[in-house]
Amino acid sequence: MDFCVQYGFINSCLQSLVMERFGQETWDKLSLLSGVQDTFMTYTVYDDLLTLSLVQEACLLLDIPADVLLKLFGEHFFSFCKKAGYDTMLRTLGGNLIEFIGNLDALHSYLTLSYQKMNAPSFRVEMTDDGKMLLHYYSDRKGLYHIVPGIMEAVASEFFDSKVTMVVLSQSEEDERTGKKEHVVFLVQQINQTCKSGDQADSSHKWRGWDLIRAVVLSHKGSSQPTFTPCYPEKLWMEEKAFCNAFPFHIVFDEQLKVRQTGVNIQKFVPGLQARGALLNQYFTIIHPQVTFTIESIRKFINSQFVLKSYKDTPLKLRGQMLWMDSLGCMLYLCSPKLRSLQELRDVGLHLADLAQHDVTRDLVLLNQQRLAEMELTNQLERKKEELRILSHHLEAEKEKTETLLYAMLPRHIANQLKDGKSVQAGEFDACTILFSDVVTFTNICSACEPIHIVHMLNLMYSKFDRLTNVHDIYKVETIGDAYMVVGGVPVPTESHACRVANFALGMRIAAREVTNPVTGKPIQIRVGLHTGPVLAGVVGEKMPRYCLFGDTVNTASRMESHGVPDHIHLSSSTYRELKDAGFNIQERGQIEVKGKGLMTTYLLFGNPLLSEDSIMGREDEGTFLYKEDLNGQSRKESEEEPGVRTETEHRDMSSDVITDPDPRRLHMVTPFAWDITPPHQTRDSYDTRKNSFKSTFCILL
Repeated sequence: MDFCVQYGFINSCLQSLVMERFGQETWDKLSLLSGVQDTFMTYTVYDDLLTLSLVQEACLLLDIPADVLLKLFGEHFFSFCKKAGYDTMLRTLGGNLIEFIGNLDALHSYLTLSYQKMNAPSFRVEMTDDGKMLLHYYSDRKGLYHIVPGIMEAVASEFFDSKVTMVVLSQSEEDERTGKKEHVVFLVQQINQTCKSGDQADSSHKWRGWDLIRAVVLSHKGSSQPTFTPCYPEKLWMEEKAFCNAFPFHIVFDEQLKVRQTGVNIQKFVPGLQARGALLNQYFTIIHPQVTFTIESIRKFINSQFVLKSYKDTPLKLRGQMLWMDSLGCMLYLCSPKLRSLQELRDVGLHLADLAQHDVTRDLVLLNQQRLAEMELTNQLERKKEELRILSHHLEAEKEKTETLLYAMLPRHIANQLKDGKSVQAGEFDACTILFSDVVTFTNICSACEPIHIVHMLNLMYSKFDRLTNVHDIYKVETIGDAYMVVGGVPVPTESHACRVANFALGMRIAAREVTNPVTGKPIQIRVGLHTGPVLAGVVGEKMPRYCLFGDTVNTASRMESHGVPDHIHLSSSTYRELKDAGFNIQERGQIEVKGKGLMTTYLLFGNPLLSEDSIMGREDEGTFLYKEDLNGQSRKESEEEPGVRTETEHRDMSSDVITDPDPRRLHMVTPFAWDITPPHQTRDSYDTRKNSFKSTFCILL
């Protein structure tokens, strides 16, 4: 029961306790407060301060006393050990609670073969003259003794069908021990569950025949309890030479620690013990249990397993049992070398032949050699698993960045279909509003500035425009040079497409005033044109697929921009019809000659008295409803079906799914993009020389 070790097994147990008793969210908060990682490696050594910090933070977070949490940990640790495969090992430690506790130190000694740096507590049972049971607990770590009652209660209930209550009698600094400083004495009271009254027993469960017999035997009742009286010979039928050969690593010493007798292999590796008057503490020190090297201390812990370590350059560790011989006034130490692997066997200069045939150390070394190899493999697998988890986390973060960029280039449902390897069919939209804009005198700016200044200017301007597309929930189609193209009502139809694009245009004009012309140092001017009509839309290209718009509506919107007035928003008559009853401030410009279109009556948009500048720019402290879809409280859904030819009625039905959330608290999540910045081309001032009179159904991305 190595609950005070520094290995990840203990921290994993604490993590399991918090998650099972208090939930995953509690552990997430606790791990953030303590600054620990998500997982612990079973065979990795961690600092004690980490475990203590976790306990302290858990007490503060859960608002429970430390003794309560530690007792819960003790109960959970017992269950955790059972799940980890220690169940059979624990059950075989003893037939009753006293034997179980008495063999805990032996279990810890065995586990140190695998957990070399384990620093476990020590236990000792004392029976008083009046029949009381005292449990002595020794540990290097102060304040953790509350774990002991939790473990012992769980052990007594699970293995021995009894109930245990433990009361602390004393807590002190131990003087007789050199290592384990904290000494806590518990008064243990054990009540067998089978001693209940008949009514209580019947109410709890029915006993089967063999269960009842077992209960009677364990409670020391009935005549079926076996008795045994040992028989000793009148003299020891064994030669001294045979004894020293059969037990080659034994030592006999008296009350003054003077060595009286040694095994043959002890003489080989520590020849100084054969000197007359040699004292055992001149050649060895006790490393477990950590007590003073006196006969009194040794006899007090006589039931413990003793580990001695030699002082020579290549230290030899001996592990075994102390037996006191009253008639001789001497102590017999029956021991064997303590070895973890074949490498340690070679390091101390031993061979398997040096171990007695009956000594299980032979098998233990060979088996543990395989065990250490399995542990190393397990440790490597855990490290690889943790590395894969971290890489997976980083991959997920990079995937989110990639998807953010992809969704900035293509509509979300279109991008998802392409990611799934599906073909995206073209769709027809009966009504949408398209906007084109450009920078006035862009050619002159390019000829007078360094390229980097142009890039910075366009990046700042387009970043502001991109933010506005999220405010008004419209789709950015393309940017080439100083040209910026957006559409409302595509790819998800909406009734308010014209209002959204018109408000976006007003926001563009406001945002442009915050961008400085690198030549004049004054705000730049933009020219904006809008037109409403039907379009075809679809994905073109494979290397860099684009969601493009096709149709005469695209050409007409481009003409509205190129025939527009600097720092004004130019509307076609179809867009005017969509906006005339929506409260916008619109004035008729009159009839103008539009190349390829002839005479057209156009209009200029000056503002929207119904909305403030902050609302148009998305600067409101609280989320405001700019469009009727928002007032209806309907959420926007991405179309799951492939875009195809739809009727106007279908478009109107789908428009009820649109919602715009201009909450500025969400706008910082939008990552601005400025791409497709091509070498400077001629400004719109000379666009008329490039206009053609043909009526094309393909889009012109200007």
